[in-house]
Amino acid sequence: MAIRVWLSALLLAFLLAASPFTQVARAQSEEDAATAEVVEGADLGIVGDDTQVSSDGPLSPAPGVETVCVFPKNAGKIVPAGEETELLVGLQNEGESTLNVVAVHSTLHLPYDHRMYGQNLTVQNFFNASVPVSVQATFPYTFVVSKFLQPGAYDLVGYIVYEIDQHPYQNVFYNGTIEVVEAGGLLSVESVFLITLGIALLGLFGLWAYGQVQQLSKKTKKAPKVELGTGTTDANIDEWLEGTSFAQRSKSKKKQT
Repeated sequence: MAIRVWLSALLLAFLLAASPFTQVARAQSEEDAATAEVVEGADLGIVGDDTQVSSDGPLSPAPGVETVCVFPKNAGKIVPAGEETELLVGLQNEGESTLNVVAVHSTLHLPYDHRMYGQNLTVQNFFNASVPVSVQATFPYTFVVSKFLQPGAYDLVGYIVYEIDQHPYQNVFYNGTIEVVEAGGLLSVESVFLITLGIALLGLFGLWAYGQVQQLSKKTKKAPKVELGTGTTDANIDEWLEGTSFAQRSKSKKKQT
């Protein structure tokens, strides 16, 4: 009886210990199936954000290999901090030999100085991902920007590393600006502040324009009529006629009366 209990406990411990490996294998098979839709026979692996792609020095692109990058359904290149962002790397092999894609990785820089790193992003490895001559292939790449990164514009530089005849090469598939925003919304604190400031300025301008219209309406009101006495009018006429024959006749008539 004791031996049976001991064997049951040993079997249970073995199953518990083996369960993580079963989950990892299952997750890997799901990723492989998803990747196979893009690149047939390519196994996908993800390495930590701070992992560097090993090389003896700067790698150059191979002749005849061209790359392109697309952000699916994200033309504005909006990247929520702390959330996954996916892009597609297109590779065209017009060289003389089949190439094997090794990894895709990227770095984040401050826009005014690329020597200042914002973050080393995920290194995504590929296994058995070969691209024959005169063939185009697409590779998915998913990265996550740190949730503690301040929202704003950053420069993203993406690399795809491959081998031809066991010699490593590298192409820059993207070197441009992305907009990092706070997770859960596309509006950052700066954007909300600018929108609020704009509304306040529009309100002040409206009040100023209303005051100007009121002042113009007061000035355009009709002025009151001024009645002129006959005496003033006659005096003006006498001044104009003074020294003429008409004025002399008028004086003579007054004397006769």
